[in-house]
Amino acid sequence: MTDMRDTAETEQPARRPEMRVRPTAPIVPPSNVSGNALMLVIAIMAFLACLTFGAVSMVRATAASWQSEISREITIQIKPDDNLDMEQALKDARDLALTFTGTRDGTIVDKAATARLLEPWLGDGLDIDELPVPRLVIVTIDEQSPPDFTAMRAALSQKIPQAFLDDHRTWVDRLVAMARTTAFIGTGVLVLVFSAMVLTVVFATRGALSGNRHIVEVLHFVGAEAGFVASEFQKHFLKISLKGSLAGGLLAALFFAIAGFWQGRAIATPQSDQATALFGSFSMGLTGYLGIAGTIAVIALLTTLTARFTVMRTIHEIDQIRSDPSRTDQLPDS
Repeated sequence: MTDMRDTAETEQPARRPEMRVRPTAPIVPPSNVSGNALMLVIAIMAFLACLTFGAVSMVRATAASWQSEISREITIQIKPDDNLDMEQALKDARDLALTFTGTRDGTIVDKAATARLLEPWLGDGLDIDELPVPRLVIVTIDEQSPPDFTAMRAALSQKIPQAFLDDHRTWVDRLVAMARTTAFIGTGVLVLVFSAMVLTVVFATRGALSGNRHIVEVLHFVGAEAGFVASEFQKHFLKISLKGSLAGGLLAALFFAIAGFWQGRAIATPQSDQATALFGSFSMGLTGYLGIAGTIAVIALLTTLTARFTVMRTIHEIDQIRSDPSRTDQLPDS
């Protein structure tokens, strides 16, 4: 019995080794489809597009701030006269202006403040009483329902003939025109940058795919559907575009963050004051950063769609050549 068992165990077939499944490689080999150049191009164009968008948003916000500051104040200017009590005339002009509906507050610019206004031109140590310098009354108004400037101007001229009301309409009109022109130019530059980005991405994507036409042909010949082949390529180029656009967008956001940090640290310095006066605050706010995120999404979508349409067109050309082998006009140039 023991010998029979030993013989049976000896005759038992050897166990087969476990089968190991090789890891599947991507259908679109990254080594074959070189995306470094395309990624760099996308990063550069994304940086320029986000930088232009942020600059346009910043200029618009600054122009709107200037317009709001000018629109909510009017100025009453009283010219000096030998027979005029200037201090009493200033008080009368302020009280008269505050009687009109739509005015909120009135402030008399004193002699010291008037002297500081003239320091850039006449230097310090001025004696206002010895100079025929007009005095000012600044009146804050309601922007939504401003007062009747014509009636206020007539009342002031009757009570104080030396008074002149400046409602800043001329400056507001000029500022609005300048803001619109600046926004139009900035929008035009933004459109040009986006157009250049579109053309660059399209040609770069087509160039990358043209060198890998054989991959599309092999996949299509073995029976892969056009949609499947296009989806594999668009996934690959989506990763490339996301990396490039994220790099460019983050670099632009970092630029504005560093500029805003410098502006905050260098406050009350001549360089910071000049930059603030010309460009306003470098802080874009939530709208600016959402615009950068939207730009990144647009670039990624554009690159993905370009890759898909290019692959579908390539497969269509292959099908045309297979249906009529004599046609070689669709073959790419070697």
